[in-house]
Amino acid sequence: MSLSSKQLTSSAAKRFSTKSANIFTLDPAFVASYSKKKPPFGFNGLGEIVYRRTYSRLKSDGTRERWFETVERVVNGTFRRQQEWIEQNALGWNTQEAQRKAQVMFDKIFTMKFMPPGRGLWAMGSPLTEERRLFAALNNCAFVSTRAMWDKVDGATPSKPFVFLMDAAMLGVGVGFDTLGAKAASKRQITVADPYAPASQTVTFTIPDSREGWVESTALLIDSYLAPNNCNYTFDYSQIRAAGLPIKGFGGVASGPEPLRELHDLIRNTLDKSVGQPISMTTIVDIMNLIGKCVVSGNVRRTAEIAFGDPHDREYIDLKNYKVNPQRASFGWTSNNSVFATVGMDYTDICKRVQVNGEPGFQWMENARRYGRMGEENTRDARIEGANPCNEQCLESYELCCLVETFPNNHDSIEDFMDTLESALLYAKTVTLLPTHWPETNRVMMRNRRIGTSVSGIAQFITQHGTSKLCNWLDAAYQRVQDIDRRLSEQFCVPQSVKTTSVKPSGTVSLLAGATPGMHYPESRFCIRRVRVSKHSDILPALESAGYFIEEDVVDKSSMVVEIPVDHGEGMRGLKNVSMWEQLALAALLQKHWSDNQVSCTVTFDPHAEGPQLAHALDYYQYQLKGVSFLPRTDYGAFPQMPYEAIDEATYRSMVAKIRPKSSHQLHLVRDSEKRDVEPERFCTSDKCTF
Repeated sequence: MSLSSKQLTSSAAKRFSTKSANIFTLDPAFVASYSKKKPPFGFNGLGEIVYRRTYSRLKSDGTRERWFETVERVVNGTFRRQQEWIEQNALGWNTQEAQRKAQVMFDKIFTMKFMPPGRGLWAMGSPLTEERRLFAALNNCAFVSTRAMWDKVDGATPSKPFVFLMDAAMLGVGVGFDTLGAKAASKRQITVADPYAPASQTVTFTIPDSREGWVESTALLIDSYLAPNNCNYTFDYSQIRAAGLPIKGFGGVASGPEPLRELHDLIRNTLDKSVGQPISMTTIVDIMNLIGKCVVSGNVRRTAEIAFGDPHDREYIDLKNYKVNPQRASFGWTSNNSVFATVGMDYTDICKRVQVNGEPGFQWMENARRYGRMGEENTRDARIEGANPCNEQCLESYELCCLVETFPNNHDSIEDFMDTLESALLYAKTVTLLPTHWPETNRVMMRNRRIGTSVSGIAQFITQHGTSKLCNWLDAAYQRVQDIDRRLSEQFCVPQSVKTTSVKPSGTVSLLAGATPGMHYPESRFCIRRVRVSKHSDILPALESAGYFIEEDVVDKSSMVVEIPVDHGEGMRGLKNVSMWEQLALAALLQKHWSDNQVSCTVTFDPHAEGPQLAHALDYYQYQLKGVSFLPRTDYGAFPQMPYEAIDEATYRSMVAKIRPKSSHQLHLVRDSEKRDVEPERFCTSDKCTF
């Protein structure tokens, strides 16, 4: 039996323990000075509601955090991790300098000039990191390759890539994976065994009521087929807590054992069909997708996976053709599917598939390995093997990525933006100091120290200031990022980060700050944004008093739906008025002037007018991008309580007129006493890459 995740976590925690009796804490008087300040939540209260629903954690007195208290928790957690690292390595901790930098970081987050990722807002400084030391939960995404699944390195078994994805997903980390293990099995003539052969011994495994227990049971089952030891496993699910009970630490409620039982049954059915043959590409993706489905119905509302395959493999390309593979319709949705494209390939045939449903996406590994920012050769990152689900970070196998988000349009000057980068980089670099419970991950991350400093609100910045000013800001800011990384690497005595900048798709974090997500344009300048809020939330009466329209959720009877009118800004164009070609040009601009990792770009296109141009577009942009995905613009018609609904200016003005400014401005003072902790948004918090 392999060393459990819990044991590994405990071991890592012992090596990374506090040495000082004087644990860092922000000056209470400084924090108190922000208690009456109104946070600059964006979009007419939308940011406030999303914050309350997603990031405001329960405190020890049974009430929920207010924004200044969330920021305090995050900043204290960040600087305590720095203190541990510096004291552990006897580098000399400077309390006064730390207090100064912490207060600057506090103000930058409070005023929403930069944000930790949603994972960080939710977990940093919480019991999850302070007590349980599950630092992997601070990271957004990961990648794992199946290429070496048969190599038995360090005692690893073939189940390792599958259960890494499962463990990471249950911690809220989205995972990308490839299908290269199938090619390796075929080449080496490794076949799937029958664990129920006459000579096999039946072993019953009682599954502990823990994340580790779910993962271990799945590893045993997969290995009984792929690394046979004359055992077939049956499972006792009696120790798993009943459905509806709260999940401590991660928020939400338990699903009971049924999702895991179903996963085990479906894995058996999948592998039974392959007995006596090398594992196929389809089987690898099926098992990964089935795990994703289990995690969704287990204790996570959404999952994020991306599969990478061969663009010339018709079997792979047809995975989401449910006329060819109808059996996959119930679980194939759990991953976006992309191909490892090669520069110069013929895109004609594959783009016919893209024109129908937007998949597969495209990843040019030769560009990702050769360049930092496009045009700037960087050979330090030659070992990358794939990318994360939103495709803004190329990664080595078992590598995680920590992203941090800045908002250029929330700054009055480039000098202010440069100052913000100091705090943003400090947060992200701190996360790279923290061990996970996966040794193979630690080995990669300690060497690479990869971070992704992202920019959001790009559409707003361009609308207000133009692309020339954007390029000037980004070029100058990129050089500042490199300088900051050099200084921080010297301070912590670690390698400089192999890469430092990205453009993530964003999601709820950008909503807090009133920013458009990443590089993407909104559906329209004016819209209604609908948000679901628990009926037990104390903020509901305050929202009703403030004049927001509220109605019962037509799907979830325990929730109410709040309508918030949103104006994305003077002159903002809706996505219908931004062509496919302009979106590709913007992605290329950001890949050249800012991102040395990647740009997460989902290009929305008109399947009739622009669909026939897809192959031509890729012929041009394969030299300027590292990755891209597409989404056909399809009119499915209106349905009740759509998350976004485009409206005209008159409707927007009418809705805003009903909101009482004085009441809405007091929302941040409302104390919420709901006893159930929030469920975090998972992964990159973007509907572009989560399901």
